[in-house]
Amino acid sequence: MRQPLKYQVDEGWGQLPQAWSWGWIVAVACDSQDRVFIYSRSQYPLVVLDRQGNFLQTWGEGVLAPWQAHGLYIDAEDNVYCTDVTDHCVYKFDRHGQLQLTLGTPGQTGASDGDPFNRPTDLAVSSRGDLFVSDGYGNARVHKYSPQGDLLLSWGEHGDGPGQFGLSHCVRIDRDDRVWVCDRSNNRIQLFDTDGHYLEERTGLLEPNSIFFHPYEDMVFVAELGHQVSIYTLDGQLVTKWGDARSSTTPGEFLGGPHGIWMDSHGDLYVGEVVLEVNGRMQKFIHHT
Repeated sequence: MRQPLKYQVDEGWGQLPQAWSWGWIVAVACDSQDRVFIYSRSQYPLVVLDRQGNFLQTWGEGVLAPWQAHGLYIDAEDNVYCTDVTDHCVYKFDRHGQLQLTLGTPGQTGASDGDPFNRPTDLAVSSRGDLFVSDGYGNARVHKYSPQGDLLLSWGEHGDGPGQFGLSHCVRIDRDDRVWVCDRSNNRIQLFDTDGHYLEERTGLLEPNSIFFHPYEDMVFVAELGHQVSIYTLDGQLVTKWGDARSSTTPGEFLGGPHGIWMDSHGDLYVGEVVLEVNGRMQKFIHHT
């Protein structure tokens, strides 16, 4: 029998240098060293903290433009992928912070409607190393690239039917190489195979922004813009959820909309929020066995 999931908010976690501020915290991810990468719409978009919340460094100077952050993903080799929604690009850095690959042309949209990219939102990597990019604000697409950055295929169009998107806001890939796409404005997640064939959908969500798959358990964590985080089994059964449909300043609740979510090697959760005001909020939830 699965043990109950217990989390406790770590109040006040995460310190920035004096006079710095977060801005909207759109994404968070952890590497194999449990360094916590926080991607925010701020003057210093990619900040690295340790597990205790101490500031370590910033990344991406000269590459990542301030105020334009959106998606963040770290693969099994600790490569870091940043999706810049306004610059229409995805940037891949190695574990040392050196730029390795750029998908898209900085400052330019695709040549035609539907071509990559027009305000892309996020990226994920399959077990074969292929790159999948959700291209959601200007287009309603998902694009598949080779590990070297060659475009292999694209799918999706505007709408609310199978394989259509209101807003393809995030893409993630589970252990069976099923491609999960947060179709935020349609309040659902759609599942595809790696060739873009529609498999099924998960409905009843409150504008899903991002998801994270538990590395050992058959569970998926969903950050929802509707002020909540929910946990489901991979086959779609609700395990638990927390938060409230209303904005709350109570630690452990959500002041704005949960936008990014990730788990470290200890099972602790990190949730970044976007808020109507200028600054977002970063919360850490400690896992208790």
